[in-house]
Amino acid sequence: MKKKLLSVLLTTAMVASMLVGCGSSQGAAESTSTDTQEAAPAEDTSSETSDAADTTSGGGKVGVAMPTKDLQRWNQDGSNMEAQLKDAGYEVDLQYASNDIPTQVSQIENMINSGCELLVIASIDGDSLGTVLEQAKEKNIPVIAYDRLIMNSDAVTYYATFDNYMVGTKQGEYIRDQLDLDNADGPFNIELVTGDPGDNNARFFFGGAMDVLQPYIDAGKLVVKSGQTDFETVATANWSTETAQSRMDAIISANYADGTKLDAVLCSNDSTALGVTNSLEANYTGEWPIITGQDCDIANVKNMIAGKQSMSIFKDTRTLASKVVEMVDAVMKGGEAPVNDTETYDNGTGVIPSYLCEPVFADASNYKELLVDSGYYTEADLQ
Repeated sequence: MKKKLLSVLLTTAMVASMLVGCGSSQGAAESTSTDTQEAAPAEDTSSETSDAADTTSGGGKVGVAMPTKDLQRWNQDGSNMEAQLKDAGYEVDLQYASNDIPTQVSQIENMINSGCELLVIASIDGDSLGTVLEQAKEKNIPVIAYDRLIMNSDAVTYYATFDNYMVGTKQGEYIRDQLDLDNADGPFNIELVTGDPGDNNARFFFGGAMDVLQPYIDAGKLVVKSGQTDFETVATANWSTETAQSRMDAIISANYADGTKLDAVLCSNDSTALGVTNSLEANYTGEWPIITGQDCDIANVKNMIAGKQSMSIFKDTRTLASKVVEMVDAVMKGGEAPVNDTETYDNGTGVIPSYLCEPVFADASNYKELLVDSGYYTEADLQ
């Protein structure tokens, strides 16, 4: 009986010890569920867990909301961001919203409720996220607006983008230099195409370009024969190639069908430039105009090589993704993100601390160095 009683007592003690051990090491068990080594004493296990945490470069879940897969550049932005965040040790929830605002709102809400500790958001419409971001603010989830500034929300912590005003100025300067506006007699005919009115960046692109070109329009050296010069008229919903093409069809029919020369078309990005190019190929018989663009999409780079598009602003998404990962890492570790602009971008609730990367332009003379030699594209991509 004594032996039997002793056995029962020992068994009870062992079970109690195991229950206490399970209750105190649940978090460690979740992160080391594949560990098959023999169990170590409790004090050694906690030491090993602490050491592992100290050597981890990242940690935590980051939600990345992208607007659409329809434009090549967002696929590159998303994949670059995901890869670099994962390399830094973070779990990533990457979602694309098919340019549908309710879908993006729902995706962000799911990220908030599924344990994301920080959100990186490239918005479809900068004014559409205020309500859902209130949920992020209530849960103290930092928000980095990516490439497009999120408007009228005090939940936005930081903004990361390329210098959007500089994008426009470079496009305007390219037209100015190629037409030699400071020396040539002119007049030269130009048409204007910008982007989605719900994208705050479109106003910066257009504003930067027009600050360069407007003095020549005022002086009569540049002439917009269609008369369409204000932002609302020249904006292109959803940056749509088809919409840009349809509008250009109408402009050519009304103003250039009689053989009048079109000297330049300011296009704020590559999808609108592609629409303009398609329209010109179908409807215009004169000398090919200067056409600007942005993003260096494959189809547009091919058009540059073929002489159909003059230039495109190159925004290396690897550079922007790398900077955003730095910002995420700093915030997730309790610090402040690196910024280089605290004056420019007011989203309606105040100026948002921003990091601006510098864009460059690519054309037929330098595309190989910028795009191929850097590994952004291969030669085969551009065949």
